[in-house]
Amino acid sequence: MTSELEAKINVTVEVHYLKQESNPMANSYAYAYTVTINNNSDRWCQLLNRHWIITDAEGRTEEVQGEGVVGEQPKLDSGEMFRYSSYAVIETPIGSMHGHYEFQDKKGSRFLVPIPAFSLSQTSILH
Repeated sequence: MTSELEAKINVTVEVHYLKQESNPMANSYAYAYTVTINNNSDRWCQLLNRHWIITDAEGRTEEVQGEGVVGEQPKLDSGEMFRYSSYAVIETPIGSMHGHYEFQDKKGSRFLVPIPAFSLSQTSILH
């Protein structure tokens, strides 16, 4: 039952380079990201925890774990969506992020929903 539910929670991410918050001379590159979580299942669930792995181009990783997202533990009914924005700072112009969210259904069963890997990069570098 849980694997069916986790497969129906969709996570998408949009990334934007924050030029005004970055300082390339100090090896500091800031990226804003907006996450959209869609509950495409027929059940209620709540996001309890997050786990991010942030990796720069030199292979340095940082793990971020904690309760909820942006101070919230959103509850999503069937068909509902939750969107939030946050940011990450890395030491190279290119990096990536991935991880998972831990959810709980109404019966108290917990399950993990993967956050697919996405790139942190300045658009001009990729073109």
